[in-house]
Amino acid sequence: MAKAVMDIRTVTKELRLGQHTIHALRGVTFQVDAGEIVSVIGPSGSGKSTLLGIMGGLDTPTSGQVFIDGVDIARMNEDKLTEIRNEKIGFIFQFFNLIPTLTALENVALPVQFARHPHFNPTQRARDLLALLGLKDRTHHRPSQLSGGQQQRVAIARALANNPPLLLADEPTGNLDQESGEIVLAALKEIREKSGTTIVLVTHDQQLAQRGDRILKLVDGQITGVMDTQERLAVRLPVS
Repeated sequence: MAKAVMDIRTVTKELRLGQHTIHALRGVTFQVDAGEIVSVIGPSGSGKSTLLGIMGGLDTPTSGQVFIDGVDIARMNEDKLTEIRNEKIGFIFQFFNLIPTLTALENVALPVQFARHPHFNPTQRARDLLALLGLKDRTHHRPSQLSGGQQQRVAIARALANNPPLLLADEPTGNLDQESGEIVLAALKEIREKSGTTIVLVTHDQQLAQRGDRILKLVDGQITGVMDTQERLAVRLPVS
């Protein structure tokens, strides 16, 4: 039986807006096994961004548990959360979030330099990851000297710098043309195959979502359906 790298248990999130309470998440429960690529889809306002923030320890749920690699992060203090985020979770964002004054090599090496207990030589780790992602000849280029697809691959390398078991991607191809998007998707799949990294994609793009192993559909803060993309079998879940 595969190990669950992420285990979300009855997570709720309530937000106060004046006299009103917004129920952003309503008892969300799911697991992601080691080595899976799982897509979370849903319309605007469905709770995708809120769920992503909670999965990554950037926000805390109102109730429920969030296990990352067997550790419940839902009620951790900020110091411990910072350590968990740096060692167990890699983040990929739509707009890359690279530091413009640093080279590709320096951007990728940064997380290793900040790790409390670094397991890699920062420069060598950055070189290895950039080479793996086809950017060996771009190590000394700054973001402004790279295409959008190249910048996103640098961002993926940075997210993998400390070899986290979990990669969270927020619309990773949303700011790219189709060709660049295909290159980035191929890179993510190669990382999964070579490193066994577990990947959760949060997106509104149905075509992107179908490139994973499973699709979770989020509507009004609830998971309303699951699709196994390998079998193309849709399973409807009850909405409470």
